[in-house]
Amino acid sequence: MIPPRYAPILFGLILSGLMSLLVSGIATVRAVGLSDGVLALWLGNWLSSWAIAFPAVLIVAPLARRLVARMTRDG
Repeated sequence: MIPPRYAPILFGLILSGLMSLLVSGIATVRAVGLSDGVLALWLGNWLSSWAIAFPAVLIVAPLARRLVARMTRDG
């Protein structure tokens, strides 16, 4: 089992993986249609997107948490 201290990194890995999978899939299908080879093209696009998305999530997530905390503060 993964130690709890790695939870934010694991969360970022999973979130960035799923979001980049979805967005790259939509963009790939919109660009080339549902043609032969679209799955292989999607996979390549997804992996390169994930390589950017994962570090971006790790950098941006703390900022987003602070913004949400400011926007939802009681009082």
